[in-house]
Amino acid sequence: MKIVLLGAPGVGKGTYANILADKLNIPHISTGDLIREKAKTDENIGEIINKGNLIPDEITFGLVKERLKKDDCKNGFILDGYPRNIHQAELLKEVKIDKVIYYVARDDVILERLGGRLTCRQCGAIYHAKNFPPKEEGKCDKCQGELYVREDQTEEAIKERLKVYREQTSPLVEYYEKENLLAEIDANMGLDQIDKIIGESLDAIEGEE
Repeated sequence: MKIVLLGAPGVGKGTYANILADKLNIPHISTGDLIREKAKTDENIGEIINKGNLIPDEITFGLVKERLKKDDCKNGFILDGYPRNIHQAELLKEVKIDKVIYYVARDDVILERLGGRLTCRQCGAIYHAKNFPPKEEGKCDKCQGELYVREDQTEEAIKERLKVYREQTSPLVEYYEKENLLAEIDANMGLDQIDKIIGESLDAIEGEE
């Protein structure tokens, strides 16, 4: 199955993608990770990121295509963070997506989730001060790296990200509805109900009502 996950920042796409990838035995591909990895060896991409500008669609799609050619994608994949606009979705038609899962949550839920998010400076692992705290305050469980709050996860930055998301990415919902590929999942529930969210996602992927 070739799956795309849509949803606002903080809706939980990364968490759901990891669980679904494990259950379906297909890779979870984060375009953010692909771009950050490429930036280590490509000065042009690194410069674009450092300036806070968006990576051109053709470059991003090139990275995605390159990743999808690897052997672990032959039975499918889960794309997280791509496409972000209609142009990228048109480019992705070349790959023939099977299902698009759209996770929806209220702004207040997203603000609470992202507002408490902590990221490891060393390995990039993500924690939450309330919902998923580290064993030792301020330190990553995996590598003992320092945990910090990213600048784009302050309340003002989150509200701006949601605004940009709605302007640029929300049209994809209508686009994929017209393609009869979209399934909407309620993601307002807490971590204690994550099994329900995953179950509904799997039902949608498998074509059940």
